[in-house]
Amino acid sequence: MEDIKKKLQEEIAALEHELRSELPKEILRARALGDLSENAEYHAAKERQRFVDARLGQLTARLREFAMVDMTKIPRDRVGLGSRVIVLDVDKDEEIAYNLVTSEEADAPAGKISTSSPIGRGLLGKQVGDTVRIQIPGGTREMEIVRLTTIHDLAASS
Repeated sequence: MEDIKKKLQEEIAALEHELRSELPKEILRARALGDLSENAEYHAAKERQRFVDARLGQLTARLREFAMVDMTKIPRDRVGLGSRVIVLDVDKDEEIAYNLVTSEEADAPAGKISTSSPIGRGLLGKQVGDTVRIQIPGGTREMEIVRLTTIHDLAASS
């Protein structure tokens, strides 16, 4: 979680620098070129300024959300954020490992799925031995939770 906060803070700092330092210079340079109604550089810089400002708002809000995550509210015996879950795909008779992460960390090929993804949402709150049916874009999958390591277990073993 600290890694995510750090990445967000770094991106916020870079965007703030661009918004406060680089973009005003670009806009001034473009403005000096003359007629603003037909000035592509000016319009591109203003568009970038709007994008950077909107992205800053999104990142700042996300950082606030992370600051409010209460680790004591993440269950110790059920699937939650930070859990490593081994499931048995009943239809394929194969075990699959998933790490439940935030959307910023999600990397499906590496087994890192977001808690807001269909599989992530389907597994949240479940325990070892539970079987869940999860609707995914390719159909319905039935999975049995075989092993669970929560974020608390991982923190204790560090």
